[in-house]
Amino acid sequence: MKRKNIAYFTLGCKLNFSETSYIAKKLEEEGYNQVSFNQKADYYVIHTCTVTQAADRKSRQLIRKISRKNPEAVIVAMGCYAQVKPEELTSIGVVDIILGTAEKFNLGNYLKNYKKGQPHIISINPIEKANSFNPAYSGSERTRSFLKIQDGCDYTCTYCTIPLARGKSRSPYIKDIISQAKIIAGKGVKEIILTGVNIGDFGKLTGESFLDLLKKLDKVQGINRFRISSIEPNLLEDDIINFVTRSNRIAPHFHIPLQSGSDRILKLMQRRYTTDLFQKRISSIRKTLPEAGIGIDVITGFPGETDFDFTQTYEFLDQLDISYLHIFTYSDRINTKAVIMKDKVDPAIKEKRSKLLHKLSEKKRIAFYSNQPGKIASALFEAKKYNGRMSGYTGNYIKVEKPFDINDIGSVLKVRLLDINENGNVNVEVIE
Repeated sequence: MKRKNIAYFTLGCKLNFSETSYIAKKLEEEGYNQVSFNQKADYYVIHTCTVTQAADRKSRQLIRKISRKNPEAVIVAMGCYAQVKPEELTSIGVVDIILGTAEKFNLGNYLKNYKKGQPHIISINPIEKANSFNPAYSGSERTRSFLKIQDGCDYTCTYCTIPLARGKSRSPYIKDIISQAKIIAGKGVKEIILTGVNIGDFGKLTGESFLDLLKKLDKVQGINRFRISSIEPNLLEDDIINFVTRSNRIAPHFHIPLQSGSDRILKLMQRRYTTDLFQKRISSIRKTLPEAGIGIDVITGFPGETDFDFTQTYEFLDQLDISYLHIFTYSDRINTKAVIMKDKVDPAIKEKRSKLLHKLSEKKRIAFYSNQPGKIASALFEAKKYNGRMSGYTGNYIKVEKPFDINDIGSVLKVRLLDINENGNVNVEVIE
């Protein structure tokens, strides 16, 4: 029997990417042949995201595009957007199978006997029933792997739909994560990125902790470094920061969501910290890890955000010793508290504020990079080649470049950092 071709497209976070990779691996074992999304396939699977209106729109556009291009193919939409707004996906009229947060891990069962033209399938359980942890890790690269360590969120931020899309916070036992890390190490991968919705919540149902996990991972042989993805400031305790300082393998890189530099807006968002606590977290990192890379998430245009609130945010970020920003423009999400809040910010004002924050982010990044020349670091190099050069990242998340060498793909090399080049990256020379 001829193997069926299946193609995947993933929108959204690193957690989605790890899950898509894991699901694809399962289906390959079941006899499906994975092809590029640009190729002709029998099945097209879109792993959706619903964190913003733009994410919803991208999912719909992609579905319509692939339907026009390959009208005979079976189209599957799964994940967060499917869980929260299945009726919108149904209204497009071309989606054959819609699977929610839990159901997507059984994709093979839905594809098994489905034929194009049959009545479409919608399989979405109430999110309250999404209480099991489905393991996942990506494995398509030689350089790094995204390892899922946690899912769901118990927070009630007024702008966020993730608890509605992924359910309550849950995670496996440390021993299960260690087993997966060892499997990944056996594939020759050099870096593992720890992913989840709220990874600092790891172990709350098992009596373990995120710090316990880091200590165990630090002893896993074969992996050069583990990178922490986004972690809430109220969960990034000094014990974690101090352990990263002593660690052999945990990268000196933190990505911390701030969202606003106005305590009034933070309260409206129902965030679990103040700017004072956030400032202390940054100071703690800089005191013990002066070379650490620090990225910050910020939302602009939240309902009620005045010019004064924005100025507070800008000035707060400007004085923080950080490396870069990830900027999100607020958009209304159904079934959140923020959607019914008054004093919505005009789109033109949101755009103006976003541009100012992007300029600030570039200023911070260049300032961070400008302090690097002459320093020694370890960099993991990728397969990408352009103009005879290749790039990679240091442990503290500086993007570096050097002349391309096929033998260096997936290698961690000791390098000396030089000047910033025309691409905005740091040139390096290999010293070992």
